[in-house]
Amino acid sequence: MTKKEYTLTWGKMRINGKTTQEIYDCIRALVQSGNLLPGDLLPPVRELAETLEVNRNTVAAAYKHLSKVGIAVTQRRLGTTICAPPQAGEQEGLSPETALIDLAHGNPNPQWLPEPQALLAEGLPRPFLYGEDTILPELRQLGRDWFRLDCPSDHELELTHGAVDAIERLAAAQLLPGDQVAVEDPCFLGTINALRLAGMQTVGVVIDEEGMRPEALEAALDKGVRAVLVTPRAHNPTGCSLSKHRADALKRIFAAHPNVLIIVDDHFALLAETPYHSIIPATTARWALIRSISKGLGPDLRLAFVACDPATADRLRTRLAPGMMWVSHILQALVGNCLASVDVRKRLDYACSEYACRRNELRTALQAQGIEVPPATEGVNVWVPLPKDAKEVAHALAKKGWLVRLGSAFEVQASAQAIRVTISKLQDGQAQRFAEDLRSSLAHGHDAT
Repeated sequence: MTKKEYTLTWGKMRINGKTTQEIYDCIRALVQSGNLLPGDLLPPVRELAETLEVNRNTVAAAYKHLSKVGIAVTQRRLGTTICAPPQAGEQEGLSPETALIDLAHGNPNPQWLPEPQALLAEGLPRPFLYGEDTILPELRQLGRDWFRLDCPSDHELELTHGAVDAIERLAAAQLLPGDQVAVEDPCFLGTINALRLAGMQTVGVVIDEEGMRPEALEAALDKGVRAVLVTPRAHNPTGCSLSKHRADALKRIFAAHPNVLIIVDDHFALLAETPYHSIIPATTARWALIRSISKGLGPDLRLAFVACDPATADRLRTRLAPGMMWVSHILQALVGNCLASVDVRKRLDYACSEYACRRNELRTALQAQGIEVPPATEGVNVWVPLPKDAKEVAHALAKKGWLVRLGSAFEVQASAQAIRVTISKLQDGQAQRFAEDLRSSLAHGHDAT
């Protein structure tokens, strides 16, 4: 007698299997082959279990696994449907085809960045081979000096290709697809995209002018998040930075959750005016502090220092080992030349003061027009909450010659009727003009509902 094949024909599907893994593998294969498309409904658990002659818990476990890895989503009485594959989503950067004044790009001012040809003249390292140390000695020492006062004494240092790369690698090393990660809400585009593409579920934690709100963080931890990502300074998009009081409050909360991975994205450290306040308690088992140099030295010098606990460092090294994906020693040498240069340090100091001046100029101009904005203590952006539909306002501003970034691009769970304005390339008189045009745009149309 031939072995009986248990199948269920459900529309164009043919599902079979006797174990959780077999049912999961079958549905996954149907998705990969295109026989199941985003939005397609899977059979009810009871019906599939009866047809396959298995326990309902077996089917329920297969569906749960599908949901955990992002293949399907279960919505109780609405059933289980196939998800669309993750997309990168909206991206930061210039809009070269626009004739508008671009205040949406999120970039530093290129006039204040070091010139690559001058850096090359400082000399390059000798050729390096597979198997050698992945970090130049001088850059390792710079990193140690930079982190010495801000990390637990037993930390180790690694390098990645920027802050977003570090976040993605840390998530892949420590978490599983489907795990929940708490982030600020609103949240930086690069962070949202990196976690989405890694298959993680983001949980929004509301913020105010001092950073993450403690009660919102506690609520996220109570939901079972496996990791929390915090921006201590120059939060993008709002520009807020953690106060000492707020950082201490978050640290006390984290102390009660020692197994939660803490990722601190101090991306603006090279240009920061405000002090760094640690949120990492001594009891935390897994943590990482990331400091990128992209905002100060330019996006093309994409490198981030990552200080972390020894176990996390070991996991990062499995992907950054010689022969795989370490940061080029040539790039490291250029960055080292920059960080050791008196001229570059002067450029950084000038850029820091100019960004502060332009943030304050725009905030003052907006307030003079009766438009209240939260304080932005750091960064190259100003966050402008709106009393009406942000799309309508952005459309009206475009008619007046301005391109801004909608706050909805940074949403996690909370609705953001706001716009983000990048101030790094504002020229004389533009802040006043923009404030007047924004007031005019707010004066017309209907309020958001």
